[in-house]
Amino acid sequence: MDKKQARLRRARKTRAKIAELKAVRLCVHRTNSHIYAQVISACGSKVLAAASTVEPEVRKEMANGGNVNAAERIGALIAERAKQAGVEQVSFDRSGFQYHGRVKALAEAARAGGLKF
Repeated sequence: MDKKQARLRRARKTRAKIAELKAVRLCVHRTNSHIYAQVISACGSKVLAAASTVEPEVRKEMANGGNVNAAERIGALIAERAKQAGVEQVSFDRSGFQYHGRVKALAEAARAGGLKF
């Protein structure tokens, strides 16, 4: 089992539990260069809000999308967009990534922006 398969195996357990609870989820994905966040509906078929460091308006603000400052910006942005879509309560899906560094910064910024999880 390689590193990616191990992460996806960890992610499956979390996603199964969130699906069982029928909760709206805040899904995070990170690469070396960028970080992405989506708010996905309870049925899992519809993206209610999304934000990433690939977006042109975010790229104008910061040169590097792969650091903690970028993750904090995306966390605040996803919280704002989720609230516009009428979502306040979410389950945090870290996609098998460890809860530290950029993933933790995004989560804390989303909480500060008004999302509850």
